[in-house]
Order: sequence, then structure tokens, then C-alpha cells
Amino acid sequence: MLDPISLGAISAVLGAVGSGMGSEAGRWAWETAGGLVRRVAGREVAAPTTPGRLTEVAHLVHDGVLNDPQLARAWTLFAQGVAVRGDLPGTFARRAGLPPSPRFFTDRQEALKSLDKEATRAFDGRPRLALLHGPEGIGTSTLAIHWGWRQQARFPDGQLYADLRALGSDAALGTLLRQLGLPDEEVPPAAADRADLLRRCLADRRLLLVLDHAQSAGQVRALLTSSPGVVTLVVARQPLAGLDALRVPVGPLARKDAVRLLTDLVGKPAIGAARATLPGVLDRCAGSPYALRAAAPRLTAVIPAATTRSPVGDPVPDVPDAVGAAAEDSYRLLSPDAARLYRLAGLYAWPDLDAAAAARAADLTEAEAARLLEELADALLLEHTDSGRYRYRPAVRAHAERVAAATDGIAACSAAVSRTVEHYLHLAVGAARAALPESWRVPAGTSPVSYGDRGTAVAALAAEAQNLVQAVRAAEEFRDWDTVVRLCQALWPLQLKAGHHDVLLPALQTGARIADAHFPGSRTAGSLHAQLAHSLTESRRWDEAEPEALAAARDEWAAGHTRGHASAVEFLGLLRLRQWRFTEAYDSFEEAAGILDGIGPTDEGAADLPRARALLERHRGRALRGLGRRDEARERLERALRFFRDSGEAYNTARTLTDLAETHLDGAESTAALALVDAATEALGQENAVYHLAHLRILRERCVSVG
Repeated sequence: MLDPISLGAISAVLGAVGSGMGSEAGRWAWETAGGLVRRVAGREVAAPTTPGRLTEVAHLVHDGVLNDPQLARAWTLFAQGVAVRGDLPGTFARRAGLPPSPRFFTDRQEALKSLDKEATRAFDGRPRLALLHGPEGIGTSTLAIHWGWRQQARFPDGQLYADLRALGSDAALGTLLRQLGLPDEEVPPAAADRADLLRRCLADRRLLLVLDHAQSAGQVRALLTSSPGVVTLVVARQPLAGLDALRVPVGPLARKDAVRLLTDLVGKPAIGAARATLPGVLDRCAGSPYALRAAAPRLTAVIPAATTRSPVGDPVPDVPDAVGAAAEDSYRLLSPDAARLYRLAGLYAWPDLDAAAAARAADLTEAEAARLLEELADALLLEHTDSGRYRYRPAVRAHAERVAAATDGIAACSAAVSRTVEHYLHLAVGAARAALPESWRVPAGTSPVSYGDRGTAVAALAAEAQNLVQAVRAAEEFRDWDTVVRLCQALWPLQLKAGHHDVLLPALQTGARIADAHFPGSRTAGSLHAQLAHSLTESRRWDEAEPEALAAARDEWAAGHTRGHASAVEFLGLLRLRQWRFTEAYDSFEEAAGILDGIGPTDEGAADLPRARALLERHRGRALRGLGRRDEARERLERALRFFRDSGEAYNTARTLTDLAETHLDGAESTAALALVDAATEALGQENAVYHLAHLRILRERCVSVG
């Protein structure tokens, strides 16, 4: 067993604590580690943010505990708790995580053999990695999925799948870790920690990893592993420069294979009946499996001639590719209402659409939109998603956008996008107000969309997170600054309750920039800088978070919003707790308390003052604990505890009891700490606080060990 005070063990513990900060228990452990490091060093030590700095801190701790049995004992007990936490929860891949394979699959024998060979070659240190590339609609994704289903027996530990169309590397890492069974609270906040955890999870697995619709080698690189039991298939439209992989080009189907696929799809009688039109269909489909599947239902149909004209009278240009040609042919056979919905819903690159959003785009009822969406899916102009929604292929959406511009005109197209953005604004505001009705951070005003409870509202925001980010982009393009900032403000409950920071950061960065340019020195600007600071902090991008927190305090002060000013300064203190800057954290909490004193009995925020002051007392206690001033820390924490107990706040009662227990443990007062741990466990009662309870179990074991 590794000596817990060896340099390697100390480095591992610090790394594990840092990567586990996605949950509240993880943040507690990080704060405890900072206090211990300060105690060992005899001075304040900045929290490490890079591997190099972590190594320096590990050396400092190692040197400090080596000849001090009391410090060595304290570190060992802490490290044991981290080891237990590392076992929760286990990570287990699902047996099969691939999308369904199509019923009919034709040819590709050479490509399949290449994949078989890569998967079975002797491992020599090079990752088993293949890049399938070819133009849209040629069947690269289908080939990867079909091969994966054929090879289930080769991958007893499961199959992972990530669609990279709308995901950056950070979000994709989170997706893969969740597929492995990791809950949101245990997904590391930092991209480097996510990548390291994924590699460790896959180290001894026999598993298939499919990375679909990759955009660049950089997007893929962080998702790769050199584990000998993992085979990775990357799917892209073209070779990715800089990706060292077996290249498997995927080209058009040969004419005989195209006929075979059509025969499988429609049967020999239909092929015979279409003898006259079949050569033209094959020419137009150009060996594209997507185009052939789209053409199958209309083999014998008479496709109307193109009559669509642009507003100036020019004919619509010819479609340059097989996918676009298939979309054009299918489009001409649509009912007028379905054709209009197809055009107007495809004007912007929404990640996916439900009936409500499509209805607003085309100004229809939801029932009408739902029926027409199914018509479009039947024509293969839309794809079904796993969540029961719909999405466009990129080339098909480009066709819809092109035809909309020519048919409906610029004004109608702009109105359709504006209606869709307005739909997402109403949804977001309604959900935000239902999720956090007491919060002054969520946007003011009413919404025609309502939700019955907080959980449903947060779930609605989570389901639409990527569309809301895209709505922010659309509003910025339309120079609708008010909608940009209101959409971003409505994301606050999602940040607070469900995370999703990797997805939301681009929208929040846009919101803060727009607020500075068009609403400087306002409560709106202060709120958006605070939201951005929060997500940057949770992503462990502390150097970027600090100026945002300072900007929030600046703007709230300029706007005369005393409660917001105090909150921004309080947040700056919380950030500094994360950075192990305990003295500055305490000073920030003191400053925030002084700002609150400026709120009069009839001023805005007066009703919230007792609770706000109790929270600051708890935070001051945490900072004092980090500084080693345990008696003062206990005094502050006990004041906060009295308030939370009297007000019936079970969760904050448990949190404060936990802080007190940790403080007593720092002084080796295990009996007092044990009583507090048990009281915290009892206080949680029916609260859904799995990770807090797990942390309390670890604390209890430490109490018993010390005793």
C-alpha cells in the first residue's frame, strides 16, 4: 500500500481533490486541503491551478509532514477520506450506447475489413484509432455504427458515442463520463481533469468509442486514449490534419450497390415499375445512401419542375450536391404547409426543434406543427433525435435556408427567426421565474409560459440549454441587445441548480460583453458579470473569474444596487476561498457585511437581510477555519447555525453543522465533531442530498479513527 505521506500519494490526493470539485463535497474537501496546506507550510499558499504548481505544493506538504507526526497524522486522515470519496460512485459503461443501425446496409466491405484489421492488430503503443471520412450523406456515420453493432462481442465493457456537431471538447468529455455512469456532481469541472479521468476510466476497458461529426483534430484529441482495449472511430467529412489515425475514405456506392439498396428499401416489384425513371434517379443520387433512401418513396413519382423564384425573379440556382438534390426533390413533393414549415424552421442552425419552437417559426399551432414535422421526417428532410425532437442535416438545412430566401423574402425570414428567438425568451423567462421566484437575478416581467414547480422549470431549461445559447447568438446577430441580456439572465437557475457551465459559457461571455457595450454601470451588467464569474469559477478558471467578479461589484455599486453590490463582494470572497486566499476571503466577507449595513428597513432587499447576514457569518467561519483561527471560526459558525435552525432551513443547517464538525476535527476534537456529524445527518432528513450524506459518512469515519 502506498505510504500516504509519500510525495506520490500527496500529489495524487491533491489531484483527486481538485478534479472532484464538481460536487459540494468536493469543494469542501478542496477548502479543507487549503487549510491543511496552510497549516503545514505555516503560511498562506495559493491554490494550484496547473500541474507544475500542484507538484510544488505536493513537495511543500511532503517536506512539512515528514518530520512532524501530528501534521502527518492530520494529512493521513484527510487523505483516507479522499480515497473513500474516490470510490463513489463507480463508473460502468452501458452495454450498448450506439444509435440504432439501419435495417438495410449495402457494400462497404473494404472499409469494414480495414476497421476489423485496425481493431485486431497487435498493440504496439499506438492507439487503435480509425478516421472515417467522406462528404455529407455518404454514410460515414452509418458505417461506424453498423461496424460497432457487428462487433458487440469484442467490446464487453460497452460502447460510447458522442455527437460532436454541437459539442466542444469540454462538453463532449462530460457526455462520455456520464455515459460511463458518472453523475453530474462527480464530473470534474476542469477540462484537463475530465480528460485525465476519462483516460483512467478507460485504462483497463475493452470498449468502443465513436466520435461522430468531428470538426477538427483539436476537438478530438482530448477525447482519445491509448488504452489497448479501446477502439476509437472518428467520423468526419474530410481528413483531419494532425490526427494520427488509420484513414478510411468512404465514397459513393457503386451503381450495382445503389440498385441493391433501393431494392432492399422498396422491393423488386417497385424497382421493375420504375424501370424508366431509375437511371435518372441513380444519376441524381450519385451513390449517396442518404439520397437513395430519400428517393425510395418517390421512385415512380412525377417531381414538379422547379418553379421557385427569388424576389428579383431569378430562378433558384441548381443544387450542387446529391444531398441538396435529394432535399430539393423531396421538397417539391411536400404539401404547401409542410414546405413552408421546412423553409422557416430551417433558417437558423438550432441544435434541435420541438413542435413548440417549430410552431413559432411558421406561426402555426403546436398540433399543426407536430403533424407537419412528422411529414418532414417521413420525407427524410428532418431526423429524429434521441430526445424525441427533430434536427436538420447541415446540407438539408442549407437547402431550406436557400429556398426560404428565394420564396419568402428577407422580411418574412427575419420575422420567422425573431419569432423563434422570442419563443425561447418566453420559455427561459417563465422557467427562470418558476425555478427561482425569490431571486432578483432572474429577469423581471411576465411570460406566457409557466411551470408547475421548480424541478420541472429547471429541467425545461436544461433540455433547451443548447437552443438557448443559440438564441443568444441569433439575438446578437439581430442587434436585439435587450433579448440577449434577458436570455442570459434567465440562465441563472440552470447555472445554480444544474451546472451546464461548459455549454453556457459562450452565451454568458456574449451577455457580459453586450451589457458592457450597451448597458454599462447597470444592474443588468452587474448581474451578467456575476453569472459569468460563477461559471468560470465552477470551471476552475479562477484567473478569469476574478476580474468578472470585480466588474460585477463595480457595476452594482454604480447602479446603486446595494444588495447586488454586497452579493458581488461576497462572491469574490467565495472565489478566494477556492483559491486558498483565506485572509482576502475574510476581508471580502467583512466588506460585504458592511455594505449590507447600508440597507435601510424600507429599502429593497431589507427582508432578506437576516438570511444574508447568516450566510456571511458561515462564510467568515470557513475563512477563519482556513486561517487556523478555530475558536473564532466556531463562534461565527454557531451564530449562523442558530439562524438556520430557527428559520427551519434544513440544508443550510446541515451545511453549517458540517463546517463546525470539520473545524473541531482540525483541533482533534473528535467527540464533539462526531456529535455534529450525526446532527447534520439527522438535519438532512428527507432532503435529496446524496453527496452531502456521502461526505458526512467520510467525516464520521475520520471522527471514529481519531477517537
